Amino acid sequence: MIVVKKALPRRTFLRGAGAMLALPLLDAMVPALTALAQTPAAPVRRLGFIYIPNGVMQARWTPTGEGTRFDLSPILAPLEPFRDDILVVSGLAHRQAESFGDGNADHHRATAAWLSGVHAWTRSTGLEIRLSTTADQIAAATLGRQTRLPSLELALESATSIACDSGADCFYSNTVSWQTPTTPLPAEVHPRVVFERLFGDGGSAVERQAQARRTASLLDSVVEEAARLQRRLGPSDRSRLTEYLDSVRAIEGRIQRSDATDLEMALELPERPTDIPGNFTEHARLMFDLQTLAYQADITRVFTLLVGREQTNRTYPEIGVPDGHHVVSHHQHDPVLMAKKEMIDTYHVELLGYFLDRLRSTPDGDGSLLDHAMILYGSGLGDGDLHSHDDLPVLVAGGGAGRLQGGRHLRLPETPMTNLLVTLLAKADVPIEQQLGDSTGALDVEPAAGV
Repeated sequence: MIVVKKALPRRTFLRGAGAMLALPLLDAMVPALTALAQTPAAPVRRLGFIYIPNGVMQARWTPTGEGTRFDLSPILAPLEPFRDDILVVSGLAHRQAESFGDGNADHHRATAAWLSGVHAWTRSTGLEIRLSTTADQIAAATLGRQTRLPSLELALESATSIACDSGADCFYSNTVSWQTPTTPLPAEVHPRVVFERLFGDGGSAVERQAQARRTASLLDSVVEEAARLQRRLGPSDRSRLTEYLDSVRAIEGRIQRSDATDLEMALELPERPTDIPGNFTEHARLMFDLQTLAYQADITRVFTLLVGREQTNRTYPEIGVPDGHHVVSHHQHDPVLMAKKEMIDTYHVELLGYFLDRLRSTPDGDGSLLDHAMILYGSGLGDGDLHSHDDLPVLVAGGGAGRLQGGRHLRLPETPMTNLLVTLLAKADVPIEQQLGDSTGALDVEPAAGV
């Protein structure tokens, strides 16, 4: 690499007409004296929270064996390439998601409790909406001080796609992220809006759409500055920057193609949302690609993603399940419906595998984005058929910059899931000023000696 007297600032942007593009971590951002000693930049720890709806087939989710001597279950089998990067935790519960005499809104309380550990009252207080600051936002208050966006809230399903028993319960299903007890953060489903929030000028949705029509490509407006920067970088940085810009360009093209398809199909399929790929797999992968870029450019270090909202009846004909997800989850031990539910659960895990592969293949300092991240994947429901909130499906992927060891299955006695949330925050150096929900303390997730 080329050693210069002054390192390139970590928060360097390429600026153009109406555009600002953050850069990934480059060797040139390591202080010069540090570079001479061949010491990598200090790793940035990142957190992600991915929520799946309607519980899982628990018997087909839970691995056999414990510690390092375990076999991945049929649902988790797609994660075999990431076996050493995942920690599966069994025995966690969200008792605050139970009724407490508050009606049948188990689905919606599950979403609300997932990152808060707080009971969401859906009946006795009418439409008074109140919860608690969630774990992701506790993290964002610390990790977001160094990034342009403190956090990013994503979804793969619109808020109008689920049924509600009352005005309050459905409200809780629309996000897992709460900045304050009375400030839920909406989850964005449109890839174009997410892209322009990450890389564009901002403004209202209408203003962003108008700008998109005027601007052929975000990169076109920063290409000259990118060329000047390339001349200042060493060979490895030039290659890394070129790869990053190519990734941004590729995602722009995919979004533009989705827009064109939606416009062409508008008369035939008027119910399709604009800017969203019609194929669920492509939509999910596009959102995961955007989040990978957001991590890579250090635009945000915290995100949440709703794979689906509780009580969703999304169908999955692409995997041979034309039935609604919620209907299938209430299988009542019908073997045909149970098999279909397992197919949905496995498909969601396959999508997670795609994201983990993107993170693992993206360099970050002396490792990869996956090495430096901790991605929590799971649900606030255990058995969707019974609306249970115990033995939740929970796994954590990533190395936490050396603070989390994967390749293990922990089987615990019933324990508040908030204990795991407290543990992850601590490993990300996020202080907690007050108790998180019903937590009783951090979990000991370190491997036992010799195991």
